[in-house]
Amino acid sequence: MQPRRARFSNSLGKPIFVAALLLLLVISARADFLEEADRKLSVSLFQDHLHLQLSGLFDLEGYFIEQPAPGLIFTQNNFLVNPRLTLFLDAQIDSHVVVFVQTRFDRGFDPSDRGAQVRLDEYAIRVTPWDSVCLTVEAGKFATVVGNWVPRHYSWDNPFINAPLPYENVTGIWDSYAPEDVDKLLGWAHVPYEDVTDFSGYDDKYLRSPVIWGPSYASGFGVSGGFGKFDYAIELKNASLSSRPESWDLTRVGFDNPTFSGRVGVRPNEMWNIGFSGSVGSYFRPEAAMSLPPGKGIGDYREILLGQDVSFAWHRFQLWAEVFETRFEVPNVGDADVLSYYIEAKYKITPQLFAALRWNQQFFGTVPDEDGDLKWGNDVSRIDAVFGYRFTNYLQVKVQYSFTHDDAEELGEHLVAGQFTVKF
Repeated sequence: MQPRRARFSNSLGKPIFVAALLLLLVISARADFLEEADRKLSVSLFQDHLHLQLSGLFDLEGYFIEQPAPGLIFTQNNFLVNPRLTLFLDAQIDSHVVVFVQTRFDRGFDPSDRGAQVRLDEYAIRVTPWDSVCLTVEAGKFATVVGNWVPRHYSWDNPFINAPLPYENVTGIWDSYAPEDVDKLLGWAHVPYEDVTDFSGYDDKYLRSPVIWGPSYASGFGVSGGFGKFDYAIELKNASLSSRPESWDLTRVGFDNPTFSGRVGVRPNEMWNIGFSGSVGSYFRPEAAMSLPPGKGIGDYREILLGQDVSFAWHRFQLWAEVFETRFEVPNVGDADVLSYYIEAKYKITPQLFAALRWNQQFFGTVPDEDGDLKWGNDVSRIDAVFGYRFTNYLQVKVQYSFTHDDAEELGEHLVAGQFTVKF
């Protein structure tokens, strides 16, 4: 499946971006309007037993890209306008039941030049049987519990415009087809090998999977809670962490080969939060079954992930870091390992102005070949730097620069992006 080409040319994209920016600045000047809207989007019924809250984010993003586009950005143009409207509906019944829905209007789950679409990204029910928060049960389609980036992945909370490298750098793993041999896997990973240096570039990008696909809104069940300084979360989902958005709905991928994930965290004090995560599950989609070796099924090949995360906060300074050790069990190849990590820091220069810096790296292991062990992917390093400013409690702007380098020098190195967010 290949993304459709842009419907707007570069010459039209920039004027649209500027016009939308001016509109957002006008909205920001009317902070009283947004405050009034925020009050009217909340209502209580049945003597306060039912509370409804409608909220949302409108994001306008602009990307200046050196091709090929890095990460989960799907365009062959050097400039991309990516508007997105996200609506949240929360319904709380007494203090024990919460139903929430997230709907998005955009050009694709990830930044792309496709046409407009509407999706239900999340819908779930969360039940806390007792007043204590030691046990909460959740069912539906919701974000993964693995790691510490997902709880802050929305544009208002994420200091950066994009996701950390482990959540968006595509590898040579396909979920729709199994490689016939090591050479095929190296080709899918765009690894130069035996005079093969010319790859399809953008054309096969959507077939390739990252270690974790963004917040991974797969469908399933979860249990979470806390005891003193410790907290836990366990989930049973229909698709692996590396699965694409099209796999997250139960109508696309069922529970024949579920994924188990979990996280255990500890807070030694108010400044520190340390967590340990794990996940195991099949990463192939059902259509891949015909390409597997005789006698093998989708459940015989899994993505296995171990993760460690830490966060720290002190006055105006915040720090986050995650490390993921991941293994893909690949047919006709063997175990393909990859180590991914990032560390990011945010500093509030003033109550409204902040700066953030993030260092990301991904290192690929080796797979056996008749010519000896070969690395099955191109090691990647990326640095992200951003300045952000909150004009009001409802309007935020960010400007980001990213520099990416991979062993094959295939990815575009430079990316400049801007993001304007209206919160209501």
